Amino acid sequence: MVASTLLGAALPIAAAEFDCLVEARRVINIGAPLEALISVVRVERGDLVRKGDVLVEFDSGVEKSTVDLARLRAEMKSAVDARKARADYAAVKHERRSALVSQNYVSKQELDEAEAERRLSEAELREAQDNRRIAEVEHRRATEALRQRILLSPVNGVVVERLMHPGEVSELGRKPILKIAEIGTLHVETILPSEAYRHVAKGDTATVRLESAIGGSYPAKVVVVDRMLDAASATFGVRLELANGERGVPAGVRCKVDLPKVTVKPRARSGAAAAAGPDSR
Repeated sequence: MVASTLLGAALPIAAAEFDCLVEARRVINIGAPLEALISVVRVERGDLVRKGDVLVEFDSGVEKSTVDLARLRAEMKSAVDARKARADYAAVKHERRSALVSQNYVSKQELDEAEAERRLSEAELREAQDNRRIAEVEHRRATEALRQRILLSPVNGVVVERLMHPGEVSELGRKPILKIAEIGTLHVETILPSEAYRHVAKGDTATVRLESAIGGSYPAKVVVVDRMLDAASATFGVRLELANGERGVPAGVRCKVDLPKVTVKPRARSGAAAAAGPDSR
């Protein structure tokens, strides 16, 4: 009897297993930054996308022409070159007049006229240089306006829904064109009994096992431990992050999670609470 009691005491206490739900890290509504005619939508529902992939293109004929014109103006050097040549000539002329005045070959008035011409030519050169800098800024602005005619994916994810099609006009701030779920990193939501509160912390690792229809076990890390407990059920929520670089794990899957430090058994839930799962908070 004593031996069996000691043997049982030496056995390690198994970690408790809790219900969980795998969710997308976030779902993003991809809308247009302007009202424009949609010319191409490059993705369909269920397509995997990577950050920077082109999703939508808008009609941009006018914007492309504006960029070409702005680029031409920014690259034009003829006005600056002409003003520079005139300024150089005026500087040489003024220098010569100054030498001749010292030798009494020309009047002081001619020197004053040469000085005024030099200053005027220098001002015209600065004006030409300023105009070229303005043209460069206008080119950057036109390029940015053209960039807004293309929507790029902000994340690695999957297209959840396509709401608009080529030929339709985008609605600024109203109707999104696409919905994309970020699944490169997944969130795993679970609910633990309050007795486990002191046994789980951010940074803890756990094992997530997907429901049998999907299958597979994956490591995850605790990233959120709720600091407000639910008094009615004496539970609190925990969020884990599951790396999904290959995006092989789908979101919306029920699972079980083992937290090695938590040995408290999950409470039995009844009725609607049990049916709702860990996302019923």
